[in-house]
Amino acid sequence: MISIPIYDLLVLPEVTFYFKKDMFPGNEITTENVGEDILFLMLKTDKKPHQIQPEDIYPIGVLGKIEALGEDDTVKITTIERVMLSQIQATEIGITATSVPYPEEKDIDPDEEAEQFKNMKKELMSFAKDLQWGIWARGVIYHWQSFDEMACALSSYFASSWEEKYSFLEQQSRSERIHKIKETVYELLEIFRVSQEAESAQKNSNEQMYRESALKKQIEFLQRQLDEMHPENISDVRRFEKKIQESGMNPEARKEAEKVLNRMKQEGKDGHEYGLLYDYLDFVTSLSWKEEEMPSIDLAEAEKILDEDHYGLKKVKERIIQQIAVMALNKKQAGSILLFVGAPGTGKTSIGQSIARALHRKYVRISLGGVRDEAEIRGHRRTYVGAMPGRIMEGMRRSGAQNPVMVLDEVDKLTRDYGGDPSSALLEVLDPEQNSNFTDHYMNVPYDLSNVLFVCTANSTDTIPEPLLNRMEVIQFPGYTQIEKYHIAREHLLPKAMKSMGLRNQNLKVTDEAILKIIEEYTAEAGVRGLKRQIDVLCRCVAVKLVKGEQKSITVSEKRLPEFLGKKGIYHEKIQEEMQPGVVTGLAWTRAGGEILFIETSFTKGSGKVIITGQLGDVMKESAQIAVTYVKSLFPERAEKFEKNDLHIHVPSGAVPKDGPSAGITLVIALASLVTGKTVDPQIAMTGEISLRGGVMPIGGLPEKLMAAQRAGVKKVFIPYDNIEDLEDVAEEVKEKIQICPVKKIKEVLDQTLGLQKM
Repeated sequence: MISIPIYDLLVLPEVTFYFKKDMFPGNEITTENVGEDILFLMLKTDKKPHQIQPEDIYPIGVLGKIEALGEDDTVKITTIERVMLSQIQATEIGITATSVPYPEEKDIDPDEEAEQFKNMKKELMSFAKDLQWGIWARGVIYHWQSFDEMACALSSYFASSWEEKYSFLEQQSRSERIHKIKETVYELLEIFRVSQEAESAQKNSNEQMYRESALKKQIEFLQRQLDEMHPENISDVRRFEKKIQESGMNPEARKEAEKVLNRMKQEGKDGHEYGLLYDYLDFVTSLSWKEEEMPSIDLAEAEKILDEDHYGLKKVKERIIQQIAVMALNKKQAGSILLFVGAPGTGKTSIGQSIARALHRKYVRISLGGVRDEAEIRGHRRTYVGAMPGRIMEGMRRSGAQNPVMVLDEVDKLTRDYGGDPSSALLEVLDPEQNSNFTDHYMNVPYDLSNVLFVCTANSTDTIPEPLLNRMEVIQFPGYTQIEKYHIAREHLLPKAMKSMGLRNQNLKVTDEAILKIIEEYTAEAGVRGLKRQIDVLCRCVAVKLVKGEQKSITVSEKRLPEFLGKKGIYHEKIQEEMQPGVVTGLAWTRAGGEILFIETSFTKGSGKVIITGQLGDVMKESAQIAVTYVKSLFPERAEKFEKNDLHIHVPSGAVPKDGPSAGITLVIALASLVTGKTVDPQIAMTGEISLRGGVMPIGGLPEKLMAAQRAGVKKVFIPYDNIEDLEDVAEEVKEKIQICPVKKIKEVLDQTLGLQKM
């Protein structure tokens, strides 16, 4: 006897089945098998023949007989009866089992069963009449002879589990089985009906949608024709519809814009909110939403542009070129947010324009100086009267691009007050992890800022909050040397000033000596902003003389400068010619660049008071106290001087506020000079913070301080040993003219200035 495992296929007695020969693996069916019995085994779970174990088989099976073998490899099998299985064994050649008949209870009258079957067939025939494949289905239904045959034919469509289907076979009562079959068939018919109704409803909905879409397209086509014929009559709504369609907005932004546009339609031009809605749509449709392909980057061209626009700034340019190279490799915006820090007029803002030109991008500058309201960055919510977008998105609109170079100027001058903290609002703008979904409160939809190259500028990092500073890479802009200022004036400032004033080369010539004198005696700055103003004044004065006809060609020499610029307006400290105990030259950093300053000390009869004058800040006053304590410990034998005299420490230029710890070393040497009566060479200057243990600690602004020393005529400068690395930023011409002495301890300075071997 052949055993066939079955899963999820209802097999009932007295039903004819047609199977393909591949249903009988390992049992090749031939004509010799016709008339042979076959046993259908019902599996509990779907398993391959070699995996089946006796416990995987239900106890009720079906016995059948092979009736015929068709030419198309189909096997005709007629089932005979249900059987109870026992002694089930799984072997290599297949599954064997002992079976005994398992008859059902004939508890329904045959005539009643026939009547129920007739009604059931009638119901199915009626249902099949409206189906697309109804003719074929009705033919199949017509030939069914029993409920069992009906159930077997429809079992694959039943919304029943395999366990429920097996329960049909397991059911002992004939009437109960027929009841179950009828319930399941009726359930199947309802499922088909609901599915048909849903499909029909969907079809009607789709037809309506397609019709509506066709009508809209036709209306749009006709409206476009009218717009082309009369462009002056295009309505605001129509214009915004067109802009929104062509904008390339992200789905969220487009949804918001269309919602506002619908409100605008409903309001009409006379509505009180029409102007607000118009302004919003005008703004969002003016932005560039489409991601632009990154222009090709030529590194050699970028270097050439930076050199053309700015003289010097070697290290700054190198860092910018590195950033551009990374972007060229990644084919996208990449690298750190750059923060240019330096004195006014050193080229921080203008170099942003050069970067934009080198990258072939649009340039936009946003001034943040004095911004105190967070809404200036993020925008105002549209519920407020006079709501406006923030400066960032307004800058994006002005640029007309999605990937401009955006310079955020003066980030160190943001102010925090009741309006919020604008520096905190900048955190999201500058964070590459967040700015791809920056949401301006006015727009209320995300905008991608990740393709914007942000460049920030500041005069100092002292007032920039730490979280904001951590998101940026600080690049210091050192002050220009006299030689660099000369080249900038000769190659950039003077030609630009002459062009803007309408002067030609044959009208004006300025000697090199005159330019150097303007730099030395008419400006006091680390940058070149004041130099530019003086050159502009010079050119305007020349223009007056030319227009009056006094001269056709003017040469401005060093001697003629007062004629055009008046008396020199700047006084720079110069080294003292006479040597005096208690007076030492120090170095200071200011926002206008470096300066030298003198520490003056003096004893007067008194009670040991320490008097400090010269508008010194708290940090500098503390340095003075440390210096006094340290000098007392150095010269205990002269401690009486401090007790019987008042000590006066003064730093000239009393109207100018001064602060910082870098005058500590100068204060110690000045006090040591005063106590010992020995003088310090005026051509020696120094800078460095001190500790009570006599250590010399690092300071800031070294390049600017050394430039000031060289300008003032200093020949030798003591600096903290830990500032040696900062000498890389010092111009070569400065290092060539000054002897720079790095020191770790005060005793080294005392030895080299006063000849004192003190520990």
